[in-house]
Amino acid sequence: MCVTAVESRPAGVLGTSSGHRPFGARAMAFVALTKPRIIELLLITTVPVMFLAEQDVPSLWLVLATCFGGYLSAGGANALNMYIDRDIDALMDRTAGRPLVTGMVSPRECLAFGITLAVISTLFFGLLINWLSAALSLGALLFYVVVYTMLLKRRTSQNIVWGGIAGCMPVLIGWSAVKNEVSWAAVILFLVIFFWTPPHYWPLSMKVKDDYARVGVPMLPVVAGNKAVAKQIVLYSWVMVAVSLLLTPLGYTGWFYTSVALVAGGWWLWEAHSLNARAKSGVTGAKLKEMRLFHWSITYVSLLFVAVAVDPFLR
Repeated sequence: MCVTAVESRPAGVLGTSSGHRPFGARAMAFVALTKPRIIELLLITTVPVMFLAEQDVPSLWLVLATCFGGYLSAGGANALNMYIDRDIDALMDRTAGRPLVTGMVSPRECLAFGITLAVISTLFFGLLINWLSAALSLGALLFYVVVYTMLLKRRTSQNIVWGGIAGCMPVLIGWSAVKNEVSWAAVILFLVIFFWTPPHYWPLSMKVKDDYARVGVPMLPVVAGNKAVAKQIVLYSWVMVAVSLLLTPLGYTGWFYTSVALVAGGWWLWEAHSLNARAKSGVTGAKLKEMRLFHWSITYVSLLFVAVAVDPFLR
């Protein structure tokens, strides 16, 4: 299914004159285009992998350079995402304050900004870190913008499953920045994030499914309902936890990481099954408490990757 939303209210409600767009607010609007809160989560998965790859404290310069390059790349992808999705962003409550909708940044400015960040980040990685990291960074950006935003998001309920691949790439980038190669440890952590992404995002989608339905984006909760979504969340959660435990038998981590993965994963499964039970019993609205799993998912991935960073020092 492919649906193109038609704006019911115009973007740019603040106007385009300089009087309506003061410099400070404009600067903050360009920062907002990069979605810094999302990038924080990406960096949480990047830096710990660098510790695991080094089996020690990696070069501070390399860590800062990788984070900066990653911010530029992800920021460019997010800006281009906003440029493409500006029509539906104007119709959704949770995105109505984005810079393109308010008119603080024009579509042309946003497009130029996104492309500029993409070019600078690729050259930055290539010239200052290595070209493998540059290729992975550019690949993640293109996958998010072209495959997810342009091809999948408005066509399939599996959009977040495959589109989430872009969010897995910082793991590979962090490893390649240190080793200039990709190992099985990085692949396993890539898969952890791959299976984490749907059960992380679907609870939020359940909460705001009316927004997605209004603009014709077929997120799974829109087309399948809460019971089917909760069942899928449980399935993906079990696979995610199982994959997270592969690092230790393969010799990449020790007792500390394993302990954290078991405890945090066990709590995740409890929350996932609880949500499934509430959905199966027909609970809706605030009593469904779907956002409990969404918030826990962020804590889970933070704890897991902190354990990835700490584990080499306790073996």
